[in-house]
Amino acid sequence: MPREELKMEGQGSVAVTVRKMNLTPKAIIHQKFGPKACYTVEEVQEPTQSECPGLCIPQKGPSLYRCRLELPDVLIVTDTFKKKKEAEQSAAEMALKKLGIHPATDNPTAMDLCDALVQRLKYLFSEEFLSSSHPLTGHLRGASRRAGDLCGSVPSSVFATFDTKLSNICKSLNPKVDSNPFLALPIITSAATRLSSSVLVSESRLSLQRLSPYPPEVFYSSSVQQSDSSERISVDAIYIPSSLDEHVRQVTLHLSSSGYYMDIIAEKLGVENGDRILLSRTLGKASSETRLYFAAPGYHLLEVSSDPGAVKDNPLEGSLNARASYFCGQVVHGDAIMASLGYTWRSKDLFHENLTLQLYYRLLVSTFPGGTYKLSREAVLAAELPSRFTTKAYWRGSFPKEVLSTFCRLHRLSEPAFSVISLPSPENCLSRVHKKVKLKDTSTSEMECLNERPNSMESGSTFRCEIKIYSKRRDLLMECSPTDLYKKQSDSVHNASLKVLSWLTAYFNNFGIPLEQLSSYGENLGIQLYPELFFREFVLYPYVGDNSIGRNAEQKLLESKCADMLYSLSEHGVFSLRVEGCDSGAYPSNGSLLCVSYSVILATEGKEMKELLEQKDEFEFEMGTGAVVSSLEAVVTQLSVGQSALFNTRLPPEYFVLAAGTDSGRILSFMSSRKLLPFSPQISNILFSVLSFTRMFSEH
Repeated sequence: MPREELKMEGQGSVAVTVRKMNLTPKAIIHQKFGPKACYTVEEVQEPTQSECPGLCIPQKGPSLYRCRLELPDVLIVTDTFKKKKEAEQSAAEMALKKLGIHPATDNPTAMDLCDALVQRLKYLFSEEFLSSSHPLTGHLRGASRRAGDLCGSVPSSVFATFDTKLSNICKSLNPKVDSNPFLALPIITSAATRLSSSVLVSESRLSLQRLSPYPPEVFYSSSVQQSDSSERISVDAIYIPSSLDEHVRQVTLHLSSSGYYMDIIAEKLGVENGDRILLSRTLGKASSETRLYFAAPGYHLLEVSSDPGAVKDNPLEGSLNARASYFCGQVVHGDAIMASLGYTWRSKDLFHENLTLQLYYRLLVSTFPGGTYKLSREAVLAAELPSRFTTKAYWRGSFPKEVLSTFCRLHRLSEPAFSVISLPSPENCLSRVHKKVKLKDTSTSEMECLNERPNSMESGSTFRCEIKIYSKRRDLLMECSPTDLYKKQSDSVHNASLKVLSWLTAYFNNFGIPLEQLSSYGENLGIQLYPELFFREFVLYPYVGDNSIGRNAEQKLLESKCADMLYSLSEHGVFSLRVEGCDSGAYPSNGSLLCVSYSVILATEGKEMKELLEQKDEFEFEMGTGAVVSSLEAVVTQLSVGQSALFNTRLPPEYFVLAAGTDSGRILSFMSSRKLLPFSPQISNILFSVLSFTRMFSEH
């Protein structure tokens, strides 16, 4: 166990014992890359030699496994192994070696890391590196097309963003770099000063530049040569103002193959040049090139130290961009641009993709507790995350465990810790067995298979699940210990996940509600909250959320979605209901699986202008579980199979509407004109739905 000496003021040195957790290679990869690490395990059949060469009956050999690990900068393919886990750990170990990441057992000193940083920078400016397919080489070539004294100058932030090895060293020297990209710049600048004979450091411009030009045969080789054409490309991006009083809007970047795209973004942000632009981590799926671009704080770096690890954190100036910071989980000051463009491993050309306001709002909705479920059903306006899990056969969309895990990843929390407890069923109470199984990384299908194995759990057992939610620093934020028992492990896991998601939804929908009421609601669900740690993780949400989505009455926050709820149409926001079609006598009941077709339309008063927002055919949901918005479920209770309905309902929050509709400009013009009608709770912009109840399956 390593020992360190801690010198305390006014005292001698004190020996401190530091306990280090030895993480597996796969765990280290997860810490560094999270959901961007994609493991694919394939089964390989090993041929078996037959003892009878003349016998043509094929002989099946033992199954072996090969793992393919995809990271943003690395692709690893392993040899074959007898076990899947061995193949995955081998892939992770190979990736760590290739990335130069030191395992937890290796404890390099700060100076070791500084030396490694200097050597890495030296390699990045070498002729050998320029001939590679690394995304950073695109920036080196792009910077050579800059005008005047900017020619060849590469923003320091680009090195910190696109070179994984360099980024990991910076994070090792200062862990706060992960949440504040600006803090990597003084570390890189300090290291680059040790290469003064080959690298020019511009502290005021926050850039680095190779002193001697690259040889023409290297720079203009066929593998790296760029087009000489001055083709202009228009790319749609999203502008996110730091002021919450200003709306997020779509902008167009006019790129040129003869220029450097970082300068174009800087111009759009009103910044002098691209050297002062910072980049966030990628947003969305692992293969995405979507990032936030924003200006560095408006002051010089502190004095350059010979020890990069000794650079102190600078107090950031300027206004915090709460919306942008919430999206990427990093400190963003000033206005920001969300754009999908950059150089990749796949091509030497500049990648670019248009972004829309709809995509922005869909990304926002995905960060809400039930947002992933809504998107998985492609029904942002109609679907709701059900309050309980009854059976896999009647469930539609992403499973609750998957939804909770995705929520934690998007908010950069640790993976939820699931613990399934096995208890004897009442009829087997004479045999007292109590088993606890931790299922931290077990998929739903694997849990169900485990439940079916005769030796995995005692036959006739019942199960309940406990869940713990940790921060990335492994601080316990909340734990759920419900007492409900289920016959299947998977049912206990999914229902416990729904309880956590229900509480999170209550918080997200009512962030102004007193802590006592949130705690009381949590107690009803078997949830214990650690408020100080929890609120620290979600401190920015109130600036991007909309309190109007919450139910105002306190008692409604605490009431569950009861299966026997008596629907009052006006209470659920249903106005001017009109039912069409003959009464078939087949009415829905709780527990039935219903199939409907619907459309949701935004209209002005008098329906003079209409805009289709969402439309679904053959949309299935289970009645009585809260799987759809209350207005839709309330109307369905009034219909029999074969009937249809037309009704008006309240306008949901703006971001749900914009996430559903494709023509954001037209939708915004509709919503900006809404006014309160005299003596009426309705507004001039209303939603009305055409609902057709097509069929019903009997209760399971």
